[in-house]
Amino acid sequence: MNPIPHTGANLPSLRSHNSALVLDLLRTAGEGGISRLELAESTGLTPQAVSKITARLRAEGLAAGAGQRASTGGKPRTVLCLVPSAAHAVGLHLDRDELTAVVVDLAGTPVAVRTAPFDLGAGAAEVVETAAGQVESVRAEAQRRVGSPGGGRSGGERSGGGRSDAASPGAGSPGTGDFGVGSPGAGGPGSLLGVGVAMPGPLDHTAGVLRRVTGFPQWDGFPLRDALAARLGLPVALDKDTNAAALGLALRGPGDSFAYLHLGTGLGAGLVLGGALYRGERTGAGEFGHQVIQLDGPPCDCGNRGCIEALCMAAVARGDLAEAARVLGAGAANLVGLLDIDRVLLGGRAVAAAEERFVTGVGAVLAERARGPVVPVSVAEGGAHPVAEGAAQLVLAPVFGHARVFGRGPGAGRG
Repeated sequence: MNPIPHTGANLPSLRSHNSALVLDLLRTAGEGGISRLELAESTGLTPQAVSKITARLRAEGLAAGAGQRASTGGKPRTVLCLVPSAAHAVGLHLDRDELTAVVVDLAGTPVAVRTAPFDLGAGAAEVVETAAGQVESVRAEAQRRVGSPGGGRSGGERSGGGRSDAASPGAGSPGTGDFGVGSPGAGGPGSLLGVGVAMPGPLDHTAGVLRRVTGFPQWDGFPLRDALAARLGLPVALDKDTNAAALGLALRGPGDSFAYLHLGTGLGAGLVLGGALYRGERTGAGEFGHQVIQLDGPPCDCGNRGCIEALCMAAVARGDLAEAARVLGAGAANLVGLLDIDRVLLGGRAVAAAEERFVTGVGAVLAERARGPVVPVSVAEGGAHPVAEGAAQLVLAPVFGHARVFGRGPGAGRG
């Protein structure tokens, strides 16, 4: 069995809008599958067009038969399903002090994950090399895990300076950095479509260029997307960490309009408005942490004083989680009043360490300041690594035609 090509795959069927519609319906149908007649009814395509598209998808190993449904008076319907192992993407979360790399399949299921210490301030050359090395390592990890008999999951294993775990049984071929995953029912090789990178902003996702990253102004103007693409020989997409997480959550369907508030090494927001990820004209939307709510407050790394991020992070650092939740709630209330969103989702390391206290505290402030129905507050229910997994969706979402969810600007950068 052939390994995944080192360069990014550009499968012909993935360039077709109609094929993307069909692929997305196969994805949402899950293992139970969907018939060609149902595909035609859902897409508005003719049965003949659906038959041609599904024949191509099956030939490329992206779709496979999933049995037949019992007859209701005519010929039994053949059911088709997506082959998740037919293609993969890498998601990379570059946090200020930690790097997470994940390989996911077409269904968005993690195949392998690696987490390692990281220094965002180490300098461009070192950061690019470290990020590229972790991408190559997680690909090798996926090859080893998926290619081993029985597959399975192994959590918390130390390897090469980082933690790793993987899941998804299958068959693959040996490789060094590349991995091949057998396509059930088709026998074709899997393909690596590209790498999605998520990190703190501000940045320009369309140009793939960093701006004055909060706390690390030396990154201003650096073309990280192109530098990493050149180093890896793969298509690369770049976006803010909060946008990536919000994209992944939007594809899971938590609501039509919501704010994802991420409290980790900093504080930011990802916004989904009217079902679409909202970035703003210059990828500047969601700089939630830099609302000034105390004019004579403590200085913030962004250069202002009294920012929510500075106040909230200081409260977390001294262990005053009630105050941290109160400050976060004040910012959330401002956001709800401004955008009239449906719900507030919380995430990030600080929230994960005390979920109930943050949900209760933020919810209390929203209830106190509500001018209408109280907006529900909850912890975001995503994967174990929502930012990294969302980063992988920067590559995968266009495959399934999610232009609306993507919002402004091209999602896949050079890809």
